[in-house]
Amino acid sequence: MQLNTQAKYLTKLNGPWRITFGTNPDTCNYHCIMCEEHSYYSPKNRKRMEGDSKRRLMDFSIIQEVVQECSPFGLKEIIPSTMGEPLLYKDFPGIINLCHEYGVKLNLTTNGSFPGRTAEDWAELIVPVTSDVKISWNGATKELQEKVMVGSNYEQRLEDLMTLLEIRDRHYREGGNYCSVTLQLTFMEINIQEIPEMVKLAISLGADRVKGHHLWVHFNDIAQLSLRRNSDSIRRWNQTVDECRKIAKETSLPNGKHIKLDNFYRLDPYNKNELRPDGICPFLGREAWVNHEGRFDPCCAPDDLRKGLGTFGNVIDSGLMSIWESEQYNQLINHYLENDLCKMCNMRRPREG
Repeated sequence: MQLNTQAKYLTKLNGPWRITFGTNPDTCNYHCIMCEEHSYYSPKNRKRMEGDSKRRLMDFSIIQEVVQECSPFGLKEIIPSTMGEPLLYKDFPGIINLCHEYGVKLNLTTNGSFPGRTAEDWAELIVPVTSDVKISWNGATKELQEKVMVGSNYEQRLEDLMTLLEIRDRHYREGGNYCSVTLQLTFMEINIQEIPEMVKLAISLGADRVKGHHLWVHFNDIAQLSLRRNSDSIRRWNQTVDECRKIAKETSLPNGKHIKLDNFYRLDPYNKNELRPDGICPFLGREAWVNHEGRFDPCCAPDDLRKGLGTFGNVIDSGLMSIWESEQYNQLINHYLENDLCKMCNMRRPREG
């Protein structure tokens, strides 16, 4: 009964309001320990480093055709790859041009390394068309940040983040687009003690939001980092949530507003398997994912897991909107909580309102 009650809260839109494209999932200049693709613990990364696997790269024409098809049906944002570093995608400037042409916003998740150009040059390109820039940030100290995000340089990344924020503010003062900036992290045992300090750092810099997700345990090597692994770790997480909420409430941003905390929810210490028993899917019927070959995916779960939700088709063959209206996809929307993956999903969130 609970499953049907929750599922009925999903309201399907005429078309996806946001689409994520798997532009370059195999291309990244960092090896973050928790990354499904690029962690040194990842079998996929080892095969890639040994030359045993072909690097996946999306043909830019797929993005062009999908944006053209979906823009009349309420498309508002597009996201380039969140597994690889999107700023390394060779056709990234073309994505910027599409945003201008079709009036859609770019929603960017980046490791903040700003490769190949200066942070100032990237900011001048990105800020005018971007709704939000999520900068991956997993430690409040140099030691932890560089330990989690292997390959990063804390001082340089902090300087570049400040440059991005400065150009964002100047662009908005001059009457341009307002691009919010988010520090995004993975909630883990290794960084739980520094999460409140990360919130303080974000506030002091003038970021708009701190967003996080609980760890997907892709490999046994990182299982001990999960904050959902036992009731004690969940209780410590709940204490951290309370502390961060207090900081956000009591400390103002430089503009006088308050920072937003996203996914800072208390968990049930006696239900470690289901993150949010009362939570609903924020993606089905609202967003879409297209992998590097054009395969339609219903959500952002790890690739090997989400394949178990079904095979829906390829946008090259049938177009995205025909998949969106298909019986198979609508069946998933109506019955998603019958899937074990959906029950245990890190992304489910409380129903608004």
